[in-house]
This record gives sequence, C-alpha cells and structure tokens, in this order.
Amino acid sequence: MLTAPEILDHSCVRAMNITKTFGQTRAINGLTVDISCGNRVALLGPNGAGKSTVLKLLVGLMKPDFGDITLGGYPVDSMEAKKLLGYLPEDATPYISLTVKENLQYVGAIRGVQDLESRIDYLVSELGLQDFLSTKILKVSRGTRQKVSVAMSIIHQPRIVLMDEPLNYLDIPSQENVIQILSRMNSTFLISTHIMSIAERLTDDVIIMARGQEIWKGKRNELRNLGQSDEPVEAIISRMMKNVR
Repeated sequence: MLTAPEILDHSCVRAMNITKTFGQTRAINGLTVDISCGNRVALLGPNGAGKSTVLKLLVGLMKPDFGDITLGGYPVDSMEAKKLLGYLPEDATPYISLTVKENLQYVGAIRGVQDLESRIDYLVSELGLQDFLSTKILKVSRGTRQKVSVAMSIIHQPRIVLMDEPLNYLDIPSQENVIQILSRMNSTFLISTHIMSIAERLTDDVIIMARGQEIWKGKRNELRNLGQSDEPVEAIISRMMKNVR
C-alpha cells in the first residue's frame, strides 16, 4: 500500500504570487492561494476567469511563469505531493475502453488502496453505479462518466482534493450523492465553480477571481454581509466583477 507522507506545513495548498501567460494573454496575474489544512475553499468566478488554469498549476499539469507552489509543504511536482492529492479536472473522462469497474480497479491499484474491493463497493453504492459495473465507459452517459470520474479522484481518500466543477452533467439526485460523499471526507478542499449554490453546500471560504486575479476572499457569511439583506449573493459577486479592469 502507498502511504501518504506527513504534511510538513499547516498550509496544505500554497501558491505564492503565481503568474501564467499564454502568448500575449496573461491568464493568471500575481495570484496567491494559501489554504490551511482541513479548510474547504471555493474558487468562484465567471467562465474565463482563470479558475481551471489555477487548478492545473496547483496539481503540476502546468508550470507557472513566476511564483512557487507547494502541497502539504512539498514541491508540487514531487512524489510526496502527488501522494497527498486527488484531482478532478473539468470535463474529466475515464478510460473509454475500460468498464466502470476496471477504471476504479486500475486507479485504485496505482494508488495502492488497501482493501480496494471494499472501497469500490462503497463508492459504487453511494453513486448508484451498480448497473454499470461491466459497461465500458464508451457506452455510458456523460453523467455516469462524471460519477466515475469523481470516484476515481477520491478512491484513495486523498488528504488534499482539488476539483473543477464536480457536479457538471449530474442530475439532482446524483448531485446530492456527490455532495454527501465529499462532505463526509476529512480532507482539504479547493473546488472551482461558477455556481454559488455549489460553493454554499461544499465549502466555508471563498476566493473570487476575475481576469486572472483575486478580487475578494473570506468567509461565505462575510460575502453575504457585503450586500443588502434580501440581495442574492450572485448579485453581490456580479457587482464586484464590474469594477475589475
């Protein structure tokens, strides 16, 4: 079994003054993210704000032009950091030539999950995948693929979880199932989304992004207090974004 290393820092996710440019476009502009271990944080912003790029930088799929990133105190590209991490990309797709169960077995084996069959049984039951175990991913719906992708990202019970729009393509019962599974996990979370209701169900703290930079961060209740008592929080966020240049 692969065991996760000890976390060296009270900050499980730390990115200091990171910048990322694509051609002439600066996608991320001097962003700092510092998430204490055990915290659950939503990364909110409109499409094109740079949220997915931030997650790709944090998991080591991209390298920043400037800035330093650590997970649990380890460099993001180290084996120690990778052992701590569970990652769900946007529009994740499992291996299409494998069945649902084969995907879970494959990733679980790579991750060194102890008592893997029991862990698979738990996730299959909670996500309602029983009828698809022997079906190849190529033949299942987009919603079922998303549920399998969620299961693959957390099958090893990672201590740090980064997710990009985890409830994409899911119907309401499936959304609730995923929320319940994630809520029971004792992990540090960073969840990227443009939907406030997801942030309210899964996280306590909020980072709001626009045009590749942070425009606000704090507790969800602090965000609500910035508006009128009857004002939707989405209206508060929209007003913030209008002032970004």
